Amino acid sequence: MSQEPLETRQERREEKLRKKREQMKKHGKSLARVYMDAILKRLKGKK
Repeated sequence: MSQEPLETRQERREEKLRKKREQMKKHGKSLARVYMDAILKRLKGKK
């Protein structure tokens, strides 16, 4: 495993997610993907 502290990895992950969300706002077509992700997340959470 790398010597990096977990904080920096977490920060990098949050930054990536934020950029992904901003990109989704720009494109109306990706709205379906947002709904799919939400449904899949809900299904995974029930297990």
